[in-house]
Amino acid sequence: MRETELLVVGGGPAGLSAAVEAASHGCEVMVVDSDLALGGQLIKQTHKFFGSESERAGTRGFKIAEILLDELGQLKGKVEVLTNTTAESYYRGDGVVGCMTDEDNYWFVKPKKIVNATGASEKILPFPNNDLPGVYGAGAIQTLMNVYGVVPGKKVLMVGAGNIGLVVSYQLLQAGVDVVGIVEFLPNISGYWVHAAKVRRLGVPVLLKHTITRAIGENKVEGAYIQAVDDNNQLMGEPQKIDCDIICMSVGLSPTVDLLWQAGCKMMYVPELCGYVARRDNQMRTSNADIWAAGDAHGIEEASAAMVEGRIAGLGAAHSLDHVDRVQFGERLGMFWQRLDNLRAGATGEKIRCGVGKCTCQAWEVD
Repeated sequence: MRETELLVVGGGPAGLSAAVEAASHGCEVMVVDSDLALGGQLIKQTHKFFGSESERAGTRGFKIAEILLDELGQLKGKVEVLTNTTAESYYRGDGVVGCMTDEDNYWFVKPKKIVNATGASEKILPFPNNDLPGVYGAGAIQTLMNVYGVVPGKKVLMVGAGNIGLVVSYQLLQAGVDVVGIVEFLPNISGYWVHAAKVRRLGVPVLLKHTITRAIGENKVEGAYIQAVDDNNQLMGEPQKIDCDIICMSVGLSPTVDLLWQAGCKMMYVPELCGYVARRDNQMRTSNADIWAAGDAHGIEEASAAMVEGRIAGLGAAHSLDHVDRVQFGERLGMFWQRLDNLRAGATGEKIRCGVGKCTCQAWEVD
């Protein structure tokens, strides 16, 4: 049995930000992450971020990961990092967390507080032959190309025209891969126009109100059938055969909330946040007073927002452990929320604002 003041589960943008914030106030922090290296999705992102200077605007994602890791390294005496380690279980009776390192080392840690920053998992569409080699999620494609330098194939059909689908399509084109088309079930492109414009200028067709109906091949992907859908979301017209050796699915993410369910946190389904999330107060604290939730584990949003939420969660945990006085806590909390409000301003942030409003209370005492 090990002990720590704060256990941060997840080493992506939210988790790293929470660890840096808490440790900078004097907290003893343990970070566990299931990947072989910290950084989460940031280390796969080669595009420049939007937003303000405080949110690293104009900086590429993998560079932001390096900045956060450098900040964490400067707090080495306060932070312990364990990679290739999964937090698998939460025991409500005593707040102990069971962790697995590698494949055969199961151990326990008893933290005083926890920040759950476990990110999200990719959604996969069901269609015939979707288990063929050559069918990938967009995150897997990014890992292959941007982490390991491996080109996945020669011709890619992208399914989904959200931000991730558009960005990954552009990255594939930069790597010399032919993106034969992007199919989108919705009647509009849901990603930012700046991303869509890049792929359209390079001649990639974007087929709205279309979907994939079948992958072609025996032992690997050799093509795909796509088909139009009508206003009632029913297939219409004749299937169209597409020549490709890779099918990349970018059809959304779901918050990873397993530990929150195990911990008995009050959960609710919020469509705008893409799944079940924990009810939280304005410092990201859940109904379990020892657990905070931040980043995509509390609703799918941009990494910029995840980093600010992580800061809030780390600050809240540090305050609850008496490392931050009330005045400083209030000042920094207000500053972080102003940054979040700025990120979520305007029409593009309306959906997120609506979802966050549904699951956030001002304080548990008055909820």
